[in-house]
Amino acid sequence: MSREQRQINSELKLEGLDCANCAMKIEKGVSTLEGVDACSVNFATLTMTITTSEDQKETVLESAKDKIRLLEPHINPVSKMDASVGQLKQSGMNAETKKLIVKLGVGTFLLILAQLLNLPILYQMILFIAAYLIAGADVVLKAVRNIFRGQVFDENFLMGVATIGAFIIGEYPEAVAVMLFYQLGELFQSIAVNRSRSSISKLMDIRPDYANLKTGDQTEKVSPEKIQLGDIIVVKPGERVPLDGIVKSGSSSVDTSALTGESLPREIVEGDEVLSGFINVQGLLEIEVTKEFNESTVSKILELVQNATNKKAPTENFITKFAKIYTPIVVITAAIIAIIPPVIIPGETLYDWVYRALIFLVISCPCALVVSIPLGFFGGIGAASRSGVLVKGSNYLEALNDVKYIVFDKTGTLTKGQFQVSTIVPARSYSKDDLLELAAYAEFYSNHPIALSIRQKYGKEIVEGKLSNYTEIAGHGISVMFNEDELLVGNSRLMESHSILYEPTREVGTTVYLAKNKHYIGSIVIADQLKDDAKKAISELKQVGIKRSVMLTGDSTSVARKIGDELKIDEIYAELLPHQKVEKLELIEKMKSEKEKIAFVGDGINDAPVLARADVGIAMGGIGSDAAIEAADVVLMSDEPSKIVDAIKIAKRTRQIVWQNIFFALAVKGFFLLLGVIGIATMWEAVISDVGVTVLAVLNSMRVLRQR
Repeated sequence: MSREQRQINSELKLEGLDCANCAMKIEKGVSTLEGVDACSVNFATLTMTITTSEDQKETVLESAKDKIRLLEPHINPVSKMDASVGQLKQSGMNAETKKLIVKLGVGTFLLILAQLLNLPILYQMILFIAAYLIAGADVVLKAVRNIFRGQVFDENFLMGVATIGAFIIGEYPEAVAVMLFYQLGELFQSIAVNRSRSSISKLMDIRPDYANLKTGDQTEKVSPEKIQLGDIIVVKPGERVPLDGIVKSGSSSVDTSALTGESLPREIVEGDEVLSGFINVQGLLEIEVTKEFNESTVSKILELVQNATNKKAPTENFITKFAKIYTPIVVITAAIIAIIPPVIIPGETLYDWVYRALIFLVISCPCALVVSIPLGFFGGIGAASRSGVLVKGSNYLEALNDVKYIVFDKTGTLTKGQFQVSTIVPARSYSKDDLLELAAYAEFYSNHPIALSIRQKYGKEIVEGKLSNYTEIAGHGISVMFNEDELLVGNSRLMESHSILYEPTREVGTTVYLAKNKHYIGSIVIADQLKDDAKKAISELKQVGIKRSVMLTGDSTSVARKIGDELKIDEIYAELLPHQKVEKLELIEKMKSEKEKIAFVGDGINDAPVLARADVGIAMGGIGSDAAIEAADVVLMSDEPSKIVDAIKIAKRTRQIVWQNIFFALAVKGFFLLLGVIGIATMWEAVISDVGVTVLAVLNSMRVLRQR
């Protein structure tokens, strides 16, 4: 028996990929190649991952490249190493988008020129044909190419048949205008895709560039991938922890916000576990590595984000679905109209019925749908933006209609993410004001968020001359002389290390204990505050059809439970890392039906994986991290969770108006199609039915903007 070959994954960058349908065609085509065990295309990151045996890797990759070029000649498959620098990070317009804008501009100019100038028929025809070819030659070529591949009835074929039919019967402006409108919709899609391409790129900033490997008394900068289990690495103040490990020497406070979303730094001492992605705020740390880079927390986050969009349920473009049924029916019916009657009805001429068939094609031109459907969604997007909600695409607006489960991050999403003094508990004969004053003086030199919140609450001028012998005790708190008295201000470990009897608080939040001359004098609790409209948001979401609300947070269980109970959230999960949030989301996903969707609302870099994994990712725009905002599908610019309700209401109104347009367009066209077949409708009625329906549908779409 031959030894089983090792399976490996190889990646190709698909430069020029700007169409979700193209991505699906490529994935399906490459999957059928010999030697390919699995293939997936990540549309968001332009990446194809191919699983194959190690010995067949090179052959399979070359076959895959050939297949991609055959299926979509405009796409350039290259190895990841050769990919264009910054390809993923494009957030504006790429070369294809600029080219499309130029084509639209030139095509529109030539159309207007042909209409306004009193030119001889020949020159006018030349202008119309030139405008058509500039605007739509690529659409017609795609339709022809797809026919030879057996993919006859798609949106390209629909547009090609309709516009060429209009040309044949002499309606040149109609043909050009329809193609221009279609390409305008493609332009908006292209711009949206290019902007979403940068959704994940800023998350790469959490990837560590190097690790300080300790060898003897020396340290050496090396790639994190080269570090092995048990190695000792040194992390200096301001540096990012490159790998997961245990602190062997030193103490510090670390910024964990990139992973947990919590803005309060965490105090760590010898023996504590640290995760890759933490930022060392102060103090020198020596860490024993417990996980290799590929298994580290930060590596898992990057992998989750890069692969999450493969699992995202795409909302297929309506016109593509519609074309699969509508196009073959229309084309076959037109062919029957042109050929059958002259054969079976005595006295009928082929010319008359071909003419009727062409009228049939013009009436059936989907201009009203092609223009009004995207315009309806764009109107909805505009209405949402006026309400302070940025929706990144019509598919996400449509998806909001089906959201039945909504999952929230806590800090910065339901709470303000700004820590404030919530409770002052004095002991002995001290008043609350006395305790606050002593704490404010003790925290005078500290830039810690706890210190800032205490000084803000105190709000009075601090006389620095009253302070002396200030000492910051890492992981414990502060020791300082205030006038002639020694103040100890910090956590419970500080009290215990000085053998001070204190009264533990049961308040939810971060507790600061105070002692004066080794005698306990009280405590101050600092806690996050609920957003003003958080309760309103949860209540109104249930009114607009949300079945279940869930909170996922990296914060402690006690804090999460208090917040969740106060807001009446249905399910609460606490003390989660980013990959655990994704796992919880996938568990929730199993509860929903196929048509129902899940929305996730978050604000931090750590939320990016689950934002990408959810059907609809919603980010806070004011305080949210760049990675979260760009990874999200919907952004709340004012940071108010109640805006989600507005977005859902606008989405429902948009869908209602879009379907009104669809039914209206089909009903009117159906009526005139019947008139055309029996010979009552002329080309004039054909054009009026098409253009008139389009205008009315467009006007109806504009009603979405009146949504408040």
